[in-house]
Amino acid sequence: MRHPVRPAFAGLLLAAALVLTGCGAHATSDSSSSAGDAKAGANSAAKEAAGSAGAKDGGSGAGRTAPDLTVTRIIRTASLTVQVKDVPKALDAARTTAEDAGGYVGDETTTRDSGGRERTRVVLRVPAGKYDQVLGDLQGAGKLIERTAKAQDVTDQVVDVDSRVRSQRASVVRIRELMDRAAKLSDVVTLEGELSSREADLESLLAQQASLKDRTSMATITLSLTPTPVHRAAKDDSPGFVDAVSGGWHVFVTMLRWIVLALGAALPFAVLAAVAALLWWKLLRRRRSPAQPGSET
Repeated sequence: MRHPVRPAFAGLLLAAALVLTGCGAHATSDSSSSAGDAKAGANSAAKEAAGSAGAKDGGSGAGRTAPDLTVTRIIRTASLTVQVKDVPKALDAARTTAEDAGGYVGDETTTRDSGGRERTRVVLRVPAGKYDQVLGDLQGAGKLIERTAKAQDVTDQVVDVDSRVRSQRASVVRIRELMDRAAKLSDVVTLEGELSSREADLESLLAQQASLKDRTSMATITLSLTPTPVHRAAKDDSPGFVDAVSGGWHVFVTMLRWIVLALGAALPFAVLAAVAALLWWKLLRRRRSPAQPGSET
């Protein structure tokens, strides 16, 4: 026969084990919850600190988003010399090609040679994305004589100028804030001079920035159009009857000119010789004439 105390003691031990297990799980859950809350709070504090720093920098103009350094800035230039049959027609086609690509025509110079044939030099500005396409169309307009293409990477220069522009703008803003708080006239005068100097530097940087933007976004193509030389037939190289007459007349006129020049050069000497001959003749005549007889008394 079993003792009635043992089952009751076993029940108490089981109940105590269940209570201890529940407390341990609750304690573990509370610990995990507390750790998660602490981590979330740290992250929130970090975000708030970063937001405050960003807002502070944004107010001063010096903490803006950094430029994307992966974008490459390249200045593209090319020079083409193309020989075409009809220069005006080829020039109109080049203008149309540049305008259809979203570009425009810059400088243009047209001259004529002694034969009346035109030679044209034109500068085309086209978007950098259409540079290769336009270049291929232009050099296919006739016989390509010469081609020169250059690509200059100015990414570092663009990033440097952009950074200096942002810093200079922030500097101008700070000087203006100091002027607003200045109480002495001498301080105001000094700050005005400093503001003028910094604004001038900012304008110079903005001009550099605009120039770089224009040269990197628009490629420059210098196109020279020359007429196709006219080749004469072999029979045209031999002289004909008209050429012989023209040459003979030229020789006759040249000889006549030299004769006239020779006569003109000898004329003074001929005049002197004629005068001398006349005087000599008169002298001889006087000597030969007989003396007249005198009358006798």
